[in-house]
Amino acid sequence: MEDSIEELAQLANTAGVSVAGKLIQRLATPSKTHYLGKGKLGELLSLKDSVNYDVVIFDDELSPLQQRNLEEALEVKVIDRAALILDIFAKRARTHEGQLQVELAQHQYLLPRLAGQWSHLERLGAGIGTRGPGESQLETDKRLIRQKIHHLKTQIEEVRKHRTLYRQKRKKSGIPIVALVGYTNAGKSTLLNALSQADVFVEDKLFATLDPTTRRLTLPDKSRILATDTVGFIRKLPPAIVTAFRATFEELTEARVLVHIVDLTSHNAAEQCQTVEDILTDLNLMDKPRITALNKIDLLLDNGETWDEATAINYLSDQSAVMNKNTVLISAEKRWGLTKLLELISHTLTKSAQPA
Repeated sequence: MEDSIEELAQLANTAGVSVAGKLIQRLATPSKTHYLGKGKLGELLSLKDSVNYDVVIFDDELSPLQQRNLEEALEVKVIDRAALILDIFAKRARTHEGQLQVELAQHQYLLPRLAGQWSHLERLGAGIGTRGPGESQLETDKRLIRQKIHHLKTQIEEVRKHRTLYRQKRKKSGIPIVALVGYTNAGKSTLLNALSQADVFVEDKLFATLDPTTRRLTLPDKSRILATDTVGFIRKLPPAIVTAFRATFEELTEARVLVHIVDLTSHNAAEQCQTVEDILTDLNLMDKPRITALNKIDLLLDNGETWDEATAINYLSDQSAVMNKNTVLISAEKRWGLTKLLELISHTLTKSAQPA
């Protein structure tokens, strides 16, 4: 729970929000009307004078009823984790495809929430002569949003067709694709830059890059590959995002090898790994050959000593209980362990090409 709240604070910072404080309540089940219990809601309201907050962000997805009741009780804007992630995605999407996908996810998120805005007029009924203005407006809004969703899906399908043709062209070239996957901010973009001298945008924030980037690399055995950086994963990823970005995630289906980048310095690295595994399972990608790259090892070392690459990797290999033949220690920032990683990619590609 604490980790999830801390991550929510990071998401808020990424969205440009200054965090004034946090509140946690342990309940068997959330209140259907206000999410929080009555006492905790009162506590949150009393904090308004002391910390002067003007928005409250909840770590779970709120129902339309919960959101409306909370805004009435607190008299500030209330959003949930899903809306926050969608807002970050909207700010971060650079390509036309990415912008279309985010807009689709936003409309799919909004559609079921329209009804709650007009629920106070439901008693007017739906018969001839009894239909109220609110209900008419609701029907109009729903129809417009459904039309927009249909239009966006059509546009995305066109982009998807172009991407499919591009993938087929790449496939004919015979150059294997290696996809970098991992939890958001694990260092995927930094690694792609280090391997290819690319200029992928890098920032110490969640979801710094959304749009997939592909670069050509030469392995130690002189063979060539295409390395693709993909959108980072996160716990409680909104279903609307997964649905809308399915076209982007399809890039992973074409990969011969997945390189799972893990931030070894994170105190909940194991949970982050499990989140990635769960999403890969949902995308039916668990059977793909996998390499695990344990990143940011330079941050684990005593800064009082001078470490070179070989000494650092040998020392941490001796200390690690998770090393195996498909795992490599790296520092994308310092470019440590990259030769070993490329050799492991080459070996895995050769092995995957052999008949079973």
